[in-house]
Amino acid sequence: MKSVLALLLLLTSADAFTTTPSGSVRSTATTSTSSFSRNSIVLEASRNKDKVASRSKWAASRGYGLAAADDSGDAGKSVPRLIIAGAPASGKGTQCEIIKEKYGVVHLSTGDMLRAAVAAGTEVGNQAKDFMDAGKLVPDEVIIGVVKDRLDESDCVESGWLLDGFPRTPAQAEALADAGVSADCFVFLNVPDDVLVERVVGRRTDPETGKIYHMTFSPPEDEEILARLEQRSDDTEEKVKVRLEQFHANVDAVKGSYTDISVEVDGTKSPADVSTTIVEAIDAVLA
Repeated sequence: MKSVLALLLLLTSADAFTTTPSGSVRSTATTSTSSFSRNSIVLEASRNKDKVASRSKWAASRGYGLAAADDSGDAGKSVPRLIIAGAPASGKGTQCEIIKEKYGVVHLSTGDMLRAAVAAGTEVGNQAKDFMDAGKLVPDEVIIGVVKDRLDESDCVESGWLLDGFPRTPAQAEALADAGVSADCFVFLNVPDDVLVERVVGRRTDPETGKIYHMTFSPPEDEEILARLEQRSDDTEEKVKVRLEQFHANVDAVKGSYTDISVEVDGTKSPADVSTTIVEAIDAVLA
């Protein structure tokens, strides 16, 4: 009986080792552990792949331009989709440049988009051209088509976008939503009308350089430049008040379309202070 037990013990011990082609002895226990580790790595990689696919699917459902959802530090981050609104001379131009520089988004205005679509000869561009050539206003459905096409281009999808002063009316806001376009943050620059009038009426443009000065806040120091400055024909008090009336007729309804993502900023503060408030709001949304 003892001899049988000894034999079984010997055979069990022998099975714990295998001989490699070189004749060296390798523990099968080690092989088993190594195999287990490889299987664990494969399983973990598969799980990570599933997580990546899940994140990509989630991002796509939200309309985020997620180029590649991987395990890097940028994984899962959405590109900024922003709208900025404000009356004429509210400071939108200055803030748009800061936002563009800060976040790398594509800055878009309806005028630029319309001209680009017409020049490219796209379907909606040709439709817009017909109205423009006839001296008619381009209808909302055509403008929405131009905007939607532009936002679907690769630079907007990959880098994000900033719509400057659009939508202007509640009908445009509704049509934009119906087209599946949603934003992360709606920034409104609030400036009293009397301040806006002062800003507009004092503006002057250098016809040679295109630089804009203000006779009260930032006049040119060079007398030669000062002598050649020009005032735009619509930068008069009478005309700016008409533009402000049109702006106020629609702005509350437009803001109402973005209540959940809206941030109102005091546009009378310095550009730096205004920018700080805007950046904090955008960062909070994108965090």
